[in-house]
Amino acid sequence: MMRVLIVDDERNIRLSLQKYLILEHIDSESVESGERAIAYLAQESFDAVIIDLKLPGMNGQALLEWIQHQGISVPVIMISAHGHIPDAVQALQAGAKDYLVKPFDPAELVIKLRSLVEDGEKVSGNSPVPGKNGLIGVAPVMERLSAQIDKLAATDVTVLLTGESGTGKEVAAREIHRRSAHPDEPFVAVNIGGIHEGLIESELFGHEKGAFTGALTRKQGLFELAGKGCLFLDEIGEMPLPLQVKLLRVLQERKIRRLGGLKDIPLSARIVSATNRDLEAMVREGRFREDLYYRINVFRIELPPLRERREDIPLLADHLLRNLSSRMGRPKPNLGPEVVEKLCSYSYPGNIRELENILERALIYGDGRNIRPEDWGFPDPKAVEKREAPPFGEPPENPCLSSTQVPQSPGVITQESTALGSLEEIEREAIREALARCQGNRTKAAKELGISRKTILNKIRTYGLSC
Repeated sequence: MMRVLIVDDERNIRLSLQKYLILEHIDSESVESGERAIAYLAQESFDAVIIDLKLPGMNGQALLEWIQHQGISVPVIMISAHGHIPDAVQALQAGAKDYLVKPFDPAELVIKLRSLVEDGEKVSGNSPVPGKNGLIGVAPVMERLSAQIDKLAATDVTVLLTGESGTGKEVAAREIHRRSAHPDEPFVAVNIGGIHEGLIESELFGHEKGAFTGALTRKQGLFELAGKGCLFLDEIGEMPLPLQVKLLRVLQERKIRRLGGLKDIPLSARIVSATNRDLEAMVREGRFREDLYYRINVFRIELPPLRERREDIPLLADHLLRNLSSRMGRPKPNLGPEVVEKLCSYSYPGNIRELENILERALIYGDGRNIRPEDWGFPDPKAVEKREAPPFGEPPENPCLSSTQVPQSPGVITQESTALGSLEEIEREAIREALARCQGNRTKAAKELGISRKTILNKIRTYGLSC
């Protein structure tokens, strides 16, 4: 998950940005001064930094210069309530990657953040989508998936991605965009289920100033912001019926109109939708429009669950460990044959996210050199059988144990979430013990566990821990 540091002395702006970034699956920390930002940047790593130009004490320009002087390789977006051209030029000359004037559209900020982070990964050689195939996998089902993407990528056909939660639908959508005729255009992702029903229309179509109470400025919608790129509508099954009618019209006429607007705007972006729900059943039940279903289902791709591509588990585990270790500021530990065998024998009802959870616990508990089965609190298969899980037969012969070597292959992993009771208990106990060792100091406990202070505060509330 992308991690961003927000530096702004206005509390409302910090909170608003953090709430919006959460909806976009972006983790963030926020501070009110340049001095506090330095304290964070000296100890923790971030994928990007957003800095307000006017700050008390050390201003944004001075903080930017400190980042450059320290050699911290992180893209910076400068923001300001004053759109003075000399300020923008000075910030860009000092090393800022972009400059936004308040009030700005948070969706535009997210697009810029993702573009900057992806560009940085490509330059550093750690691109999540190397070569032709950015999807991790050597399993036959993944080869078929790649072939399907090749067939449709050069067209502008509408795509529907289906599959269980955690199978990597957004990853596939990004790969479709990367192989398209306009890979440099924006990739805009929106989680329909994560937006309040009353705000979805404004987010997608935008609005004119005065269109409704609180519409103080004109706002571009996500359809517009996607340009000639790709708009990814995740959890399309959560879209309210009245809005389904408007989406159908957009797909038919390839035009949009902002709320309160009088002018039609041509739609140039490709639309990729995704769901883990049975849309055909929803159509029969009257909860999803049949005509819209056929409009979004021009080309359908089913994402395979992890249990159907076990030979890819070593590749995925290695990539996840690389990312998790980098985020925690720790060396990447080794995966031995015994660990690989155990990882490959499990069914993963939560798919890739569940694999990531297991490895994250192992990093917290491990000795830093090797991943050991006793480090992760791996779920008991008998206990797992008692839980409600997707129907499938007995696991096949383990195909990923033909070599004791763990392949070193980069790639992309989804960030969809799941839950596993036994692992939550282990996490709760790990946090409780860390707090006890640190005498209730949550910042120290978070650092010891390799997580952010915000994360440990959320976990303390979730688990009802006292400190």
